[in-house]
Amino acid sequence: MSSVFRNDEQPWVELGDGIRRKIVAHTPQLMSVLVHFDKGAVGTAHVHDAHDQIAYVVAGAFELELDGVKQTLRAGDSFLAARGSLHGVVALEAGSTLLDQFSPRREDYL
Repeated sequence: MSSVFRNDEQPWVELGDGIRRKIVAHTPQLMSVLVHFDKGAVGTAHVHDAHDQIAYVVAGAFELELDGVKQTLRAGDSFLAARGSLHGVVALEAGSTLLDQFSPRREDYL
């Protein structure tokens, strides 16, 4: 991957059920990924055993569930899902987008 990200040159990967992602950049220790959600799309609650994750809400709004607590996040908000934290989201608006940061990078995304 280049050291420069050009949005129009990077493909979206369709994940199904109204979710798609695009890798922005990565090193072995860090990965940035845009994740776009249709309204009502669900990022099913899950746990990372090997990754810390920070998610920044770029656009729209999400209902976040983090370690059993639900709250609404809007553009400009973020959350930390440290390794072992149960987390998931539901998009409350069309075009809701997260910028996910993973450490280390997600090899399964490459």
